Amino acid sequence: MAKISINLQTAAVEKEQEEEMIVGIDLGTTHSLVAYVDSDNYPKTVKDACAQSSLVPSIIWFDQDKVYVGEEAKSKMLTNPDATLFSVKRFMGKSYQDVQGWASSLSYKIWAGDTDESLVKIQVANKFYSPVELSALILKELKTRVESHVGRKVRKAVITVPAYFNDAQRQATRDAGKWAGLDVLRIVNEPTAAALAYGFGLKNEDSKTVVVYDLGGGTFDVSILRIEGTVFEVISTHGNTFLGGDDFDRLIMEYWIDLYQMQNLNAVALQKLRLMAEQAKKAMTSEDFFEEVFMGKSFQLDASTWISLSKKLVDQTIDSCKKALRDAELEIHNIDDVVLVGGSSRMPVVKQALHNFFGRKPNDQLNPDEVVALGAAIQADVLSGRNKETLLLDVTPLSLGIETVGGLMDVIIPRNSKIPNQSGRQYTTSIDGQVNLKVSVFQGERDLVKDNRKLGSFTLKGIPPMPAGLPKIEIHFILDADGILKVRAKELRSGVEQIVEVNSPYGLSEEEMSQMLIDSISHAKEDMKIKALIESRTEAKLLVQSALKFVEQNKDLFHQEELKQLQVFIDQLQLSTEGDEKDKIEIAMQELNDYSKPLAERAMDATIASAMKGKKL
Repeated sequence: MAKISINLQTAAVEKEQEEEMIVGIDLGTTHSLVAYVDSDNYPKTVKDACAQSSLVPSIIWFDQDKVYVGEEAKSKMLTNPDATLFSVKRFMGKSYQDVQGWASSLSYKIWAGDTDESLVKIQVANKFYSPVELSALILKELKTRVESHVGRKVRKAVITVPAYFNDAQRQATRDAGKWAGLDVLRIVNEPTAAALAYGFGLKNEDSKTVVVYDLGGGTFDVSILRIEGTVFEVISTHGNTFLGGDDFDRLIMEYWIDLYQMQNLNAVALQKLRLMAEQAKKAMTSEDFFEEVFMGKSFQLDASTWISLSKKLVDQTIDSCKKALRDAELEIHNIDDVVLVGGSSRMPVVKQALHNFFGRKPNDQLNPDEVVALGAAIQADVLSGRNKETLLLDVTPLSLGIETVGGLMDVIIPRNSKIPNQSGRQYTTSIDGQVNLKVSVFQGERDLVKDNRKLGSFTLKGIPPMPAGLPKIEIHFILDADGILKVRAKELRSGVEQIVEVNSPYGLSEEEMSQMLIDSISHAKEDMKIKALIESRTEAKLLVQSALKFVEQNKDLFHQEELKQLQVFIDQLQLSTEGDEKDKIEIAMQELNDYSKPLAERAMDATIASAMKGKKL
């Protein structure tokens, strides 16, 4: 009998790869967790060595050449505040301009870079760290925890992000995973992950429309999902990537600072005050009064003061709920349940506001700290191939488009579109003989690109020189399941093509970012007015170019007085484009058109007569 050799080492590797675990990670602002689906097909979070808590504080302490993450780092917040970093998730994909108003409440330094638009870096001693690097340290700690628990290496993960994270922030999260030694198979929106955990216990025949209200330490999202058996479909999402429990703490800090006129606090005092504010906020979940003595003063907070302080922020979250309902084209009576997610959703002021708005008590039966990580584990189980029943249909939270003439945003994939998604649109050139076309990609809801966030740009080169308006250039957006974008530009006549993945160049000084306004409703009238003005200016400039070209080509056909008067109308139109009055521009265009129309007809007659000269009909 023939003998067949077997490579036992290869077989062992293949077996390990076949059984490789995929974990779910909730990378949070205040706490982070890791979870997996066990052999009984049940999702579970990984607890610490004492089996007490699954929460890893998202805090990092730099002790000379050693780095600590979690509880040990948390214990150094008062003794070494300059080198103990917290809430780093809030800085993911953010410029200094985005966060400078928050810097005064930090015990550590954030660095502005070369310009206010540079991406944030955090300074510890003489070293600078990006939020991506710091997040990678937290992820590495979670990786170590789960490997210790299951007794083998973990290389693959699903990581959750706030639903309203933009492309740059999603890319940052993916990169943090890579730096931690993880292959990030999927980026999942936190409310969607929470809905997966919520739906885990439902019967397959259950059908529900659910609001997931997710108020974490640094971010807020609200998503509306329809659950049909094992199919989870996101209908709409809204929120704010810079609104969370930290901001409620800051309200209390500012209240005390104003009350006692405390200025120029050192890092230790500032950190102590922040921790006291956090304690006061937590006390308000079960008590009516908080008091602690610090620096010889009695720092107090009562329930009525707290309700008054927190109202503005709570109302912002309710406004997002209204907008998510409007986007989903649903009414309050269509909602079957309101699920609470995130530690900050425990606050009674939040629960009462939701009860008042939805007319029902919100569902707080799930552990708001763990539900996102459990949902991520369920999605990881789906990707592993073990769970073949669950189907997740998510949406993109922000519109994606390109910059067109005049700085306008032309949307190619609207917000709340299902992902993955592909969509394209045709454009052309505005200048004769144009051989290159710069494509700038933006994300946001405003009509002007300056009010949205720039994701990147590239140049389509090698367009055959043609008259303006003749090239046909298709810009195609390809949005994957993680909400990360690829852009394809192709000149259809020649076949010239370029495909790029829009990556955010983290930490580079040339990064161009501007304030992205999530809520565009309050600026709708202003945006429409500016958009109309820009469109009129653009049209007027094209008309001026056309008129000047017409004069140059036909100057021998007209009297000097006619040419002189035509130039007057051209100059008036050019002058009007420098102002901000749309009506003046349109009147000037109309006057130029009225005067030039008979001249154009004469020129056309002369051209036809010249072409027909010597020919018989």
